[in-house]
Amino acid sequence: MNFTVWAPLAGILALLFAFYLITKINRVSPGNKTMQEIAAAIHEGAMAFLFREYKTLVVFVVVLAAIIFAAGAMTEGQDSLQPETAIAFIIGAICSTLAGYIGMTSATKANVRTANAAQTSANSALSVAFSGGAVMGMSVVGLGLLGLGIVTFLFDNPSTINGFALGASSIALFARVGGGIYTKAADVGADLVGKVEAGIPEDDPRHPAVIADNVGDNVGDVAGMGADLFESYVGSIISGMALAVALNLGVGAVQLPLLIAAAGIVCSIIGSFFVRTGEGANAAKALNMGEFVSMILTLVATYFLCTSLLPSEGNVTGMGVFISSIAGLLAGFLIGKVTEYYTSGDYQPVKDIAKASQTGSATNIIAGIGVGMLSTMIPIIIIVVAILLAYKFSGLYGIALAAVGMLSTTGMVVAVDAYGPISDNAGGIAEMSHLDPKVRKITDSLDAVGNTTAAIGKGFAIGSAALTALALFSSYTQAANVASIDIMNPKVVVGLFIGGMLPFLFSALTMNAVGRAAGDMIEEVRRQFREIPGLMEGKAKPEYARCVSISTAAALREMIVPGLLAVVVPIAVGLLPGLGKEALGGLLAGSLVTGFLLAIMMANAGGAWDNAKKYIEGGEYGGKGSDAHAAAVTGDTVGDPFKDTSGPSLNILIKLMTIVSLVFAPLFM
Repeated sequence: MNFTVWAPLAGILALLFAFYLITKINRVSPGNKTMQEIAAAIHEGAMAFLFREYKTLVVFVVVLAAIIFAAGAMTEGQDSLQPETAIAFIIGAICSTLAGYIGMTSATKANVRTANAAQTSANSALSVAFSGGAVMGMSVVGLGLLGLGIVTFLFDNPSTINGFALGASSIALFARVGGGIYTKAADVGADLVGKVEAGIPEDDPRHPAVIADNVGDNVGDVAGMGADLFESYVGSIISGMALAVALNLGVGAVQLPLLIAAAGIVCSIIGSFFVRTGEGANAAKALNMGEFVSMILTLVATYFLCTSLLPSEGNVTGMGVFISSIAGLLAGFLIGKVTEYYTSGDYQPVKDIAKASQTGSATNIIAGIGVGMLSTMIPIIIIVVAILLAYKFSGLYGIALAAVGMLSTTGMVVAVDAYGPISDNAGGIAEMSHLDPKVRKITDSLDAVGNTTAAIGKGFAIGSAALTALALFSSYTQAANVASIDIMNPKVVVGLFIGGMLPFLFSALTMNAVGRAAGDMIEEVRRQFREIPGLMEGKAKPEYARCVSISTAAALREMIVPGLLAVVVPIAVGLLPGLGKEALGGLLAGSLVTGFLLAIMMANAGGAWDNAKKYIEGGEYGGKGSDAHAAAVTGDTVGDPFKDTSGPSLNILIKLMTIVSLVFAPLFM
């Protein structure tokens, strides 16, 4: 019996639930006229950036689709690359784009309503903020499964769906890089000029970059993170299906990844109803309860699916695959907890960075880099154990299903992550609207939890990237007929070195892009403070639009080269005489190792710097305005592109290069 019809139906269910949440959010009052005007400026800036970004990406999608179509026509005898792959690629790009659009629209509507709800109670504010994040989560998983269902219905060739993953990955990289550059250019300008030089809060309405900063929270941490996990989500499912076909494991094994993902949607919807808290209760516990319920229900559903669809004896059994899925799900959970330890102000690593800030910016930065490097050890051990367990019980297919297991509750993970920037925006709107200080206190408490959930989300995304990329790498070796990666082969060694270098080159490009854009923003903010009479006294209005324009132009300009790098280099290495498919295999292995480590280091160091600053702002070591605070702000601005641009973009880089190699594998034969 063909059970795959349940996957698109689950996708439709997720989208219907997202629509329900949108109507629920829209019923909440957006507050007074001032709040609505500020929210409208944030919404317009975010949507304007999104439209300009997608307008740029249309050219990229059309060109790459034409290349895929031509390559498919050249290798028409190869099942793994057909002209239809280009259509699947376009569908994947469209679904990723739609998820970002829906999530961004919801987030920019929920922020002002969260601020207004905070005037009533913390529980009301939490409900609105989480509902806004859940729209993004449900859009990601809903469009992911619905899109995969459409592609599998349209095309008989199972390898065609690799094009869908390529479309999702391509949009994700540009969304992450572009959104990261935008948000950090604004954030650095807001912090350095506002907090350190002018001595005003980053959300002060006198600050010229305040609207751009709030827009950046949405384009980077909502649309960017959503696109990131969208491509991990579909990539893990597709790698499982591809390996099941390549290893001839039967129809049940092909259908299983889709059905686990479908079950995860239902379980995430149920889990969302457990995110409730009373007044004065811990919002983090409420969010954790939702994730815990989703995870437990998904485990139960996965057990019944594995044992029903797969045989009880042989190399790949139902119980073996279930254990592999558990290994992935637990690995994601544990990596999140390790990330929380290294980035939360409740634990020693962040407190040590705050303490080091007493002696200046240099010691703050040294401590932050040290924490980031140290934080790579335990996640590596967790991933290694998960890989070994998955392989022991189900071989290569088990590794792919470990990735599916880790990402099965993506709907809830994205919801919890996207809740953070909505709460952050709500605090900014409360500050700019001069609401009662108790409102800002509530939104700050929600935002503090959001900072930790954002760091956990990045850790989860990076961990899932490692497993997904490894599963896709296995699919590449099958498609390219590479029996083994022999490090005694000079071609493989060359590929290893090139691959190991690429994450550093990519990070350099994105870090420098943020630096240049932030420099332009700093000069503009200084100019407005200097040239607009009465601005600091609150008698004149800043030119917000100029700062929004600077961030937008910089992001669109600077995202092109890093994005093309991930597509061009694998194809070039695979086609160059003297290199070929073995060298490309080495490149993928090298980039996976260094990219994973560098991504963890940068994301955790950035998160730790951010919360060390907030720890001091809470009253430690002299509080706001102290020398320790100034040093912590400097460290935080260094960490901003670490955690929100380069670090999270690396996990997309390693997956995109792998899926490019998989799609174009017939050209390298």
